[in-house]
Amino acid sequence: MSANDPKSIIRVARENGTEAHIEPINLAERVRSLRKARGWTLEQAAVQAGLARSTLSKIENGQMSPTYEALKKLAEGLSISVPQLFTPPSRPQVSGRIAVTRSGEGQSHATSTYEHELLAGSLTKKQMLPYRARIRARRIEEFEGWVRHDGEEFLYVLTGVVRLFTEFYEPVDLRRGDTAYYDASMGHNVVSLSEDDATILWVTSLA
Repeated sequence: MSANDPKSIIRVARENGTEAHIEPINLAERVRSLRKARGWTLEQAAVQAGLARSTLSKIENGQMSPTYEALKKLAEGLSISVPQLFTPPSRPQVSGRIAVTRSGEGQSHATSTYEHELLAGSLTKKQMLPYRARIRARRIEEFEGWVRHDGEEFLYVLTGVVRLFTEFYEPVDLRRGDTAYYDASMGHNVVSLSEDDATILWVTSLA
């Protein structure tokens, strides 16, 4: 793996897979959370489902066991399938995570071509890898082959002018405020065309 590869900047810890015990879902709570996630009042949800408001209220308060016909109407009103009424959400709607990185306080990782500053380094199990990079390279020949890795990548030019080389496309010059979004498994390299080192924001998905 190349030292320029974003995955060499930080080792992403992954837990061993374990089989979790799944608790029976509370239908009343599930229906209420689905309704509130859509921003609907009880009346609005009842109209959408074609049910009486009192019936929906009793379902949400666990005061009645709905018939299959009522479940079908409810699912159609919520634009989901009946089984999804009994399926917990795949992930919490609010994770409550935040990381603040002050200017210049990111984790530094320098190479001969790039100087990376990892952002949000305190967060583990991230879905994205954000970092600021100073582009030292001036010629494509300074790289030992293409940089490539899993996932997708977003590039935003902060200062200067850069040239983005990719494996399957012609090089493209990008100036301050320009962006590029590309498949990171495709070979890519960036050089600075400015007299000073250009700086960019890179965000890589950890697919």
